[in-house]
Amino acid sequence: MKPKLRDVRIHPMTHNGQRGFLLEDPLRLSQGMIFVPQALAPVLALMDGTRTLSGIQAGLRVRTGIYIPASVLERLVADLDAALMLDNERFAAAREAALREYRQAPYRPPSHADAVYPSDPEAFTRTLDAYVQQVEDLPPHLDHPIRGVVSPHIDYQRGGVIYAGVWTYAADAVRSAQRVVVLGTDHNGDFGTLTLTRQNYATPLGVLPTDQAAVDALVEAIGEENAFREELHHRGEHSIELALAWVHYIRKGAPVDVVPILMGSFAHFVQGVADPTKDPILNRAVAVLQALAADKPTLFVAAGDLAHVGPAFGDPYPWGPVEKARLRAADKDVMETITRGDAEAFFQTIAAVEDRYRICGLPPIYLLLRVLEGATGVVTGYDQCPADEQNGSVVSVCGAAIG
Repeated sequence: MKPKLRDVRIHPMTHNGQRGFLLEDPLRLSQGMIFVPQALAPVLALMDGTRTLSGIQAGLRVRTGIYIPASVLERLVADLDAALMLDNERFAAAREAALREYRQAPYRPPSHADAVYPSDPEAFTRTLDAYVQQVEDLPPHLDHPIRGVVSPHIDYQRGGVIYAGVWTYAADAVRSAQRVVVLGTDHNGDFGTLTLTRQNYATPLGVLPTDQAAVDALVEAIGEENAFREELHHRGEHSIELALAWVHYIRKGAPVDVVPILMGSFAHFVQGVADPTKDPILNRAVAVLQALAADKPTLFVAAGDLAHVGPAFGDPYPWGPVEKARLRAADKDVMETITRGDAEAFFQTIAAVEDRYRICGLPPIYLLLRVLEGATGVVTGYDQCPADEQNGSVVSVCGAAIG
């Protein structure tokens, strides 16, 4: 047996006074989580599918001088296998079963209902009404039609007023749209992925049908394997869901065709390994999406947050007033490139500092700006939301409308 650890979420934590790491399955195939003590953490790096348990045991002793009994390794591997965290036949079968169940369902049920917002339609509407009532000082309306929206995907409890500001500002465009394309951050996506689905998306107000012809056009352009290899990510990813809930609310429950697209990491572009302007999948997708916009009134939505900074995201120190002011200035530069519709400047502003602020909305906002090519707009709101109990970590968010 040569165990290979899957891509899992790893969170530093202390459990019963012991420091270590909590492992969580991002696909939610298993609800189980595994706590790995710090002393055993180096074992995870050796689980790459090339070593037997005795090989892992020997490798650990050579690298760290630590001896771990075979029985401890066997128990760890058994626990990881039971939680479907190993890349093996058992995991593959569970993934295929989950994908089959997802595709055969009449729609994708909301994965964050009763956590981020109420599932009951009336309570849901009241909740979003309350956010709308808190909106103040929106900018004057643009003198041209709105074709694109940049919306957060943070939870409503922290970002609700920013959501409310941009969605009420763009309400006329939302109501008149005959198709809504949502570009969402895939927090578990591979480098440069564009992940489609044929599944419809549900909200507390009903079901939004996915535009099958639009999906077909995109699949033809980027290829079946590229389009659906990570389709299961749609099941639990919140970015598209939280934007479409606002679309449906603004439309007072009236359905509209949607095109849900999840976008994976741009780390390889930021690091200079590849160039987004020369990426064939991105370029083909841009051409198709521009053709869709010419076909009928289409609203494009980028569901992405801005910075993620502080100890909660790996920084060695809490961010105080000085650092947060510096972040506000950096975010202002980024938002300025959005409002002038400059995709290249948007990307380069982030890449120039090697994405030191961890802007998870980079992929969807970039693609939206590419599709709308030169469209200009306005920021409707900005905030820095706390991301830990000490308020030393923050997620910055904005709303923007462009056309």
